[in-house]
Amino acid sequence: MTIILDGRKLNAEIVARLARQIKRLKHKPKLVIVQVGSVPESDKYIKRKKIFGEKIGAIVEHKKYPGNVLEQRLISEISKFNKSSSVHGIIVQLPLPKHLQNILGLIAEEKRVDGGKYFRPATAKGVLALLDKYRIKITGKKAVVVGRSELVGKPIALALLEREATVTICHKQTKDLKRETKQAEILVVAAGSPELITKNHVSRDQIVIDVGINILGNEKLVGDVDFKNVSKKVRAISPVPGGVGPMTVASLFQNLLEAYELQT
Repeated sequence: MTIILDGRKLNAEIVARLARQIKRLKHKPKLVIVQVGSVPESDKYIKRKKIFGEKIGAIVEHKKYPGNVLEQRLISEISKFNKSSSVHGIIVQLPLPKHLQNILGLIAEEKRVDGGKYFRPATAKGVLALLDKYRIKITGKKAVVVGRSELVGKPIALALLEREATVTICHKQTKDLKRETKQAEILVVAAGSPELITKNHVSRDQIVIDVGINILGNEKLVGDVDFKNVSKKVRAISPVPGGVGPMTVASLFQNLLEAYELQT
């Protein structure tokens, strides 16, 4: 029987733990979310972060700007957040317009809670936490990561490599994707392509982690893996929604608490 890697269950455990920790603090940790424009997936991510923050007693401030906002204005805003002693974490919700691609690098390292000098990117941290929760061994395993984005694919690959897995990264120029994915013992899919991975891409006894979140025309939320058919074949799989998504949010707020402790 296939094991469903339930991120919601672990998310609830982390909520309870962080709420207890924050209750003991002198001040509440504060996260600022910077959003430019409006994308349905991004709106859903931000809503989840607000709800999680409320549950644990953290402050979440959502700053939304129009898609044509001037770069100088955003630079000024981020500079203000960097200098504020009441702000402990800053994230810029992706995607960003092309004229603002350099904004991420302006966040102070001690407040860059979704990856940087002090903090592991939240999605990569969440993937590791999910694997650890279900006692899935990483060391010595062959891992394949589909997707090479700077904030998701590459950090996940690096995190698995640091845990001594043998890692292959696949992308749109990979010549035989099915051959590569079938060889994996741990397959992580973060391509941003709805149901890219089918039952023909996987093998029995695999662990499949689906990082993708895609909203179809009928408002249905699907991952990068054809869950219905792939789940019948593999040993374990994370669902969408309810798998990596809740873990990414939880990991972000774990980083926020670490940032608070670093700055106080």
